[in-house]
Amino acid sequence: MGGTGGVGIVILAAGAGTRMNSERPKVLHELAGAPLLHHAMRSAAALAPEQMVVVTGVGAHEVEKAARAFDPEVVTVHQAERLGTAHAVLQARELLGSHDGDVIVLYGDTPFVTSETLERMLEARAKADVVVLGFETADPEARYGRLVTQGDRLERIVEWKDADAATRAIRLCNSGVVCAEGTFLFDLLREVGNDNAAQEYYLTDIIEIAGRRGMNATVVRCDEAETLGINSRTELLAAEVAFQARARADALENGVSMQAPDTVFFSYDTFIGRDTVIEPNVVFGPGVTVESEARIRAFSHLEGCHVSRGAIVGPFARLRPGAELAEDVHVGNFVEIKAAQVGEGAKINHLTYIGDAEIGERTNVGAGTVTCNYDGVFKHRTVIGKNAFIGSDTMLVAPVTVGDGAITGSGSVITQDVAPGALALGRARQVEFAGFATKFFEKLRALKAATSKG
Repeated sequence: MGGTGGVGIVILAAGAGTRMNSERPKVLHELAGAPLLHHAMRSAAALAPEQMVVVTGVGAHEVEKAARAFDPEVVTVHQAERLGTAHAVLQARELLGSHDGDVIVLYGDTPFVTSETLERMLEARAKADVVVLGFETADPEARYGRLVTQGDRLERIVEWKDADAATRAIRLCNSGVVCAEGTFLFDLLREVGNDNAAQEYYLTDIIEIAGRRGMNATVVRCDEAETLGINSRTELLAAEVAFQARARADALENGVSMQAPDTVFFSYDTFIGRDTVIEPNVVFGPGVTVESEARIRAFSHLEGCHVSRGAIVGPFARLRPGAELAEDVHVGNFVEIKAAQVGEGAKINHLTYIGDAEIGERTNVGAGTVTCNYDGVFKHRTVIGKNAFIGSDTMLVAPVTVGDGAITGSGSVITQDVAPGALALGRARQVEFAGFATKFFEKLRALKAATSKG
């Protein structure tokens, strides 16, 4: 029964989220380093949809900006009046109303629905006109809509507010996620009314409408945790705890060693290769890949970076977006690296800032080195060749290049290119005045004594 076209996606992201007590739209609150909306979009993107539509409402401009940050090709539509889920989906009718492939409706505040579950829903469409994602609740008083079934057939969905005691006793609940052929879905939506306790247009009503037409619906089941919706700060915290617990368990299962897993925090897209060791109190921001056999030492923060096999990072290191560490690189304590490529076997071990730079293979960068990359308006690049030795407390004033095998003297300010194999010194000549320190301090102590007596 599946349509002939590709998959279409509608993500509902119009809610205000008043229980968040926030000026920020609910779907933009972050879970595991990314807006809730991005989690839903990521699951949908795994299906390679022909078109993805995000329905905005409160904070439409911010939500649209966030959606396009994840996928520049996404289309957004605005729901000016929030009259229910059916009304929200109808906002996408002009874009998907004639779509002859399957359309899946997702929610921007439900981050854990997996692409594998969505694939199962698409497969179920081979035998049903409408597929609904359901779950067995552990709480008989949970205020979810109930799925009324007869065998494999879904007969209707009853919202909690409209359900009698017998219907509320049903444990099979509605997640809200729906899959149907596009033209059929939007045809059904046109018949949805608002004769219910909330006077809203419910997406769930399409099941009864389809049944009256002789069409059939079915349920694909998933774990309740997968359907967790976020409506408050407490629920957001619970989701973060659940995500981190699962991410840590997955990392251990995949061959990553952690000495104190509860102190390690992952983002939604963190990748760690096997036989890597992660020490306590490490935070992974978005966009981090760590290859096999690396070691991330305690109290380090990584974001938007790539760490190759055998590299050592930290302790107390910070890798910012664009940091690329080749194999066997050593980055030590209180080192910050941003938008820089560090070659194989290079060492940057102490108290150093490397930004907008390229460091060659086996080069040693001494303590206190700074690539002075910013002139107040523009960023400039520093290039250091292979096997160079950058003396401690060197200031590299970009744009500047240090050649292969060159040396900079400790305490130098390097403002011009250094030829391969050369020694560059850029510091003032030392001058010494014999006995000055003794006389100077004697004078100061006498002045202090006179002041105290006064």
